[in-house]
Amino acid sequence: MSEDLTALVTGLAKRAKEASRVLAVASTERKNAVLRRAAKALRGEPGDRVLEANAKDLGAAQEMGLSKAMLDRLKLDRKRLDAVADGVDQVASLPDPVGSVVEERVLANGLRIGKMRAPLGLIGIIYESRPNVTADAASLCLKSGNAVLLRGGKEAFHSNSAIAEIFERALREEGLPAEAVTLLPTTDRQATLVMISLDGIVDMVIPRGGEGLIRFVAEHARVPVIQHYKGVCHVFVDRSADPEMALRIALNAKVQRPGVCNAMETLLVDEHIAPTFLPKVGAAMKAEGVEIRADERAAEILGEVKRATPEDWDTEYLDLILNVAVVDGIDGALAHVAQHGSNHTEAIVTQDGANADRWMREVDASLVLVNASTRFNDGFALGLGAEIGISTTKLHAYGPMGLAELCTLKWVGQGEGQVRQ
Repeated sequence: MSEDLTALVTGLAKRAKEASRVLAVASTERKNAVLRRAAKALRGEPGDRVLEANAKDLGAAQEMGLSKAMLDRLKLDRKRLDAVADGVDQVASLPDPVGSVVEERVLANGLRIGKMRAPLGLIGIIYESRPNVTADAASLCLKSGNAVLLRGGKEAFHSNSAIAEIFERALREEGLPAEAVTLLPTTDRQATLVMISLDGIVDMVIPRGGEGLIRFVAEHARVPVIQHYKGVCHVFVDRSADPEMALRIALNAKVQRPGVCNAMETLLVDEHIAPTFLPKVGAAMKAEGVEIRADERAAEILGEVKRATPEDWDTEYLDLILNVAVVDGIDGALAHVAQHGSNHTEAIVTQDGANADRWMREVDASLVLVNASTRFNDGFALGLGAEIGISTTKLHAYGPMGLAELCTLKWVGQGEGQVRQ
């Protein structure tokens, strides 16, 4: 690793850290003004320059032989960029979490104490392909009083740079340090290693991308990392389930948008209803183009389907492929999820209150659902307004991370001369 690269990344991170102290005490009005300026620019001439930069990235990506899916994630057009601007405006309209006090109470000695939300400081975002993440991360970090250090993929370098410049300009125009949004100006992969080694400068890193990227960051980082390796999500159809509800939920969880982390990858069915339910769900899935991979008991009922391999139960397909297993009631379902779940999203379909309660209490996942699709594990769908990612770690956030999750809680107290006896 070159000394020049280390000095470059470290220097930029230090200036971003200094900017975070200014942003931490900026008023809600100034932060919102920055976001609204950025959104307006994205819709105007600066946005046109973003599209020109994106066209350059797309041309290079095609020459590199990137897949159609990767090219689609990279592509920006006027409609998509306007949607990005709408997202920035939406963040501006959300309540500011900074300075809010929760769990406030008065002690017997009259001391009033509580927990106040405060920015984390400097947040590092490492991401691939999607240039919209630049705007999403910048707007969420700014609104929550944090500076952000961005490390995008080389395939979107020009697009990311153009978007970051819009936020830098908006910050300067509102009298705030432009360094609060800093995009690393290099495509050298070694820059990531420098960034995640900056203990004491970078307060938290959020990697967004494939499992390989996230594991690499988690294994090499010297700063706290928010992890989300994969989403191996399950729907368990209990013996008491309403069959029509179960079918509707299963279809939505698998086929509504199969390429996302909260899509169902495995369907578990209670042995008591499997003979009647599986033929219906199998036919419906096949009609949607879903390939089924079944265990022995499910295959006997479904007929001509592929047999699931041991590796299949731990695979995030992000595609129209579904594992199906017959289980011995809720105990079998809980055991399967405990062995193969990824702490992401787990749902039960049931009319049995006791089983619903067991599922809620015993399943370890960032979102546990009763009678609802796994597709709801999303910041917007859960009412957060926006999210910077979904955490499947438990410190300090579990599940979708919105503005509140980009803050920490510090104890605050107000007294009238109290002293410790």
